[in-house]
Amino acid sequence: MTCFALVGGRIIDGTGKPPIERGVVVIKNGVIVDVGSTGSVEVPSKAKVIDVSGKTIMPGLVDAHTHLTGLRTGDLIREPLLTPFATLVARAIRDLEALINSGFTTIGDAGSIIALQLKKAVEEGTIVGPRIIAAGHVLTQTFGHGDEHFMPVEYVDARTSKLTMPFSALICDGIEECRKAARYALRVGADFIKIMTSGGVLSEKDRPEYTQFTLDEIKAIVEEARHARRFVHAHAQGAEGIKNAINGGVKVIAHAIFIDDEGAELAKEKNTIVVPTFSVVEHLLEFGGEVGVPEWGLKKASEVYEVHVENIRRAYKRGVSIACGTDFLGGAKAFRHGENALELQLLVEKIGMSPMEAIVAATMNGAKAVGLEEKIGTLEKGKIADIIVVDGNPLSDIKVLRDTSKIVLVVKEGRIVKDVLRE
Repeated sequence: MTCFALVGGRIIDGTGKPPIERGVVVIKNGVIVDVGSTGSVEVPSKAKVIDVSGKTIMPGLVDAHTHLTGLRTGDLIREPLLTPFATLVARAIRDLEALINSGFTTIGDAGSIIALQLKKAVEEGTIVGPRIIAAGHVLTQTFGHGDEHFMPVEYVDARTSKLTMPFSALICDGIEECRKAARYALRVGADFIKIMTSGGVLSEKDRPEYTQFTLDEIKAIVEEARHARRFVHAHAQGAEGIKNAINGGVKVIAHAIFIDDEGAELAKEKNTIVVPTFSVVEHLLEFGGEVGVPEWGLKKASEVYEVHVENIRRAYKRGVSIACGTDFLGGAKAFRHGENALELQLLVEKIGMSPMEAIVAATMNGAKAVGLEEKIGTLEKGKIADIIVVDGNPLSDIKVLRDTSKIVLVVKEGRIVKDVLRE
């Protein structure tokens, strides 16, 4: 039996409730067995006591839309083609270490075969990293956002390609092809199905406004996911693609650049979660040219940035549920895993969230976005003990979460994986 207690710290439980000063969290066999204020929680006599007075106790953070690719530049054409796949995997392992050390105990990987294949290694303890919830192969129509337009089509589809790439797509057109592609993704091990219902910024020949997949195609994919007790997560940037995805039963909308009032009301009505992913665009504009992002990607990123912020701000004010996700790929300078808490800062500075709301977006709402709301995301009795301790108060300064040195304790499933307190 493993039992320990974090005592004396400020508790932010992830639900949005006011913090508990001088709190106590008791963990036993990987599960939270009690949480509350000092005096209201009995610490078992045999429990190891860890004093975190003056610090903040929080749920582990969730990046609900990211990618483990092992890439180190923004050149999405040459680098995946020229870098040995094993090198990409080795880099991704380092990215997992960076993520867990920065307080992210769960990630939703929205498209990467590397993530799907590293998931078991994390679960069995071979490598250290956050819990991986992975889509694996993404589903795209021909001439869709996931169709690598610069390569022959037979080299793009994972079922026919002679290449092993970190991003791998299943190209499907028509209801029956979509059903079969969804079943193939599930066969490979997808925790959820990722689809592209609009064009994008970093796809060469389409635009974010373009609508992709028909409503009937989307419904067929959602049905296949539901049959397997899974959900669908959509790359959706254009207004029509967003609404088609929501009406088709998609649970998570990523990016939502051109979400309009009708789309926001639909999302609110159907409890759809929106993950804006501002961090990747922030890095595209700041570092994109320097790290080799193609010119067409930089141009589109610049064109849509302000309207993206404006539309998400309006959706937030209408009460749309928002979760934290960065769309980071891994990188040496831009898109670097370990810096994912930038998204919380941007939600506060760009959208007008309070620090508490941004924390909820990265904890409770993040857990919902990856389908784990019953298990993680809040500090409550019976939840898995994914917990971080922060040397500072993110309610006073959300940027403290970006300082990895301030993440002094990381607990995943009741096991301490980072401990600066004893160093």
